[in-house]
Amino acid sequence: MNDTVDLLFWQLADSAFPTGSFAHSGGLEAAWQSGEVDDAPALARFARGVIEQAGGSVLPLLNAAHRAPERFEELDQLANLFLVNPVANRASRVQGRALAATIARVWPGDAVSGIAARVEAGIGHQGPVMGAMFAALHVPLDVTRHVCLYAAARGVLAAAVRLGIVGSYESQRLQHDLGPAIGEIAARARETDEHDLAQTAPVLDVLQAAHDRLYSRLFQS
Repeated sequence: MNDTVDLLFWQLADSAFPTGSFAHSGGLEAAWQSGEVDDAPALARFARGVIEQAGGSVLPLLNAAHRAPERFEELDQLANLFLVNPVANRASRVQGRALAATIARVWPGDAVSGIAARVEAGIGHQGPVMGAMFAALHVPLDVTRHVCLYAAARGVLAAAVRLGIVGSYESQRLQHDLGPAIGEIAARARETDEHDLAQTAPVLDVLQAAHDRLYSRLFQS
């Protein structure tokens, strides 16, 4: 692994990389307004649930698309069928398509452009898009899994700061504390594919589905 490749990984994981994730709370806003998440310990449990859910519902499709990008359309359709929660489905599509468009603009090339065109013609769910696009950038699958889970945790914790649940320092401490869980979940998902899709956090899913019914909201999901 050379320094240039290392910097590519950091850039893809950077919160400044424009994929629109700042507009989503991963269901946290609904959980906060319902009183389910009102302090740092509750937030830590919620964030753990989010990355567990990503491990069961995003990583299997990400793995499959990274291993066989030519199957993107099939896996994208499967993601659409699996995500029956309309809020989660919409968030996955919005962020997946934004990720594809950003990568196509930053690193234009035949492989990337080919995937981008297929995303544009398809649905564009986050898991298949990230798997296929990171494969086109020659990012190893293990790194891709870690970036996915890290970004899921970071998105929730960044939303927590904006909602006033915790401050910036506490958010960063929680992000650090989730490191072992991210490694554990990524390792557990190493051999998974689309046949292993699972809903691991049903309460989180119910809370997120209520997002559109909130009287006032900062986030899209």
